Amino acid sequence: MQERVLIVEDEASIRQFIIINLKRNNFEVAEAYSGEEALEKVRSFRPQVVVLDIMLPGIDGFTVCQRLREEWPTVAIIMLTARGQDMDKVMGLELGADDYLVKPFNPLELVARIRSILRRVQIGHQEEKSEIIRAPFRLEMRSQRLFKNDQPIDLTPREFSLLKMFLEKNNQALSRDTILDLVWGEDYVGDTKTVDVHIRRLREKIEDNPSEPYYLETVWGYGYRWREGESFAGH
Repeated sequence: MQERVLIVEDEASIRQFIIINLKRNNFEVAEAYSGEEALEKVRSFRPQVVVLDIMLPGIDGFTVCQRLREEWPTVAIIMLTARGQDMDKVMGLELGADDYLVKPFNPLELVARIRSILRRVQIGHQEEKSEIIRAPFRLEMRSQRLFKNDQPIDLTPREFSLLKMFLEKNNQALSRDTILDLVWGEDYVGDTKTVDVHIRRLREKIEDNPSEPYYLETVWGYGYRWREGESFAGH
């Protein structure tokens, strides 16, 4: 079955250029010109990945990203930002984007980013163990759902991959570069700020007090570590 990708870009030439390259790589593609149209297309097309430009007519990409996260927490979002707009990158990640690309970009890089996200989702579905339990958390592999004290917590695809890695690397201090390699892939081109933003978002979802995290510790000057706890891998 073809993976479905929605392209949200108001510049027709860029949009068509992306679409042609994705179709050549066997993706099923839909397109949207505006933020409003994007939200309608997500409802009807049900994409696995949304490639989302920030500057759009009507509601902007940031607002679309926020609404997608509220209504479709498992859809992957890759935001397109202008060169040099570091705050746009951070804002997009803070709102729940899984990744970003800076314009202009090589279409093969976009294909690689999409495949990386989809591959990690697929790996989660194919895991032999059905769940990882580290009290009070239970992470279900096939459904890619997280529960804390049996209460569900919505995770984005990237947050799921990030949390899964920490649970599997229990009590190991991991550098930001190592986290990038393990979760984003060794071929990922980006800075470690991406890791920090995703960690912050994950803490907001799993910690009782995100400003004083208990489970996901900072290893100052190095990276992060999951605090050792009771564990069980189910089958």
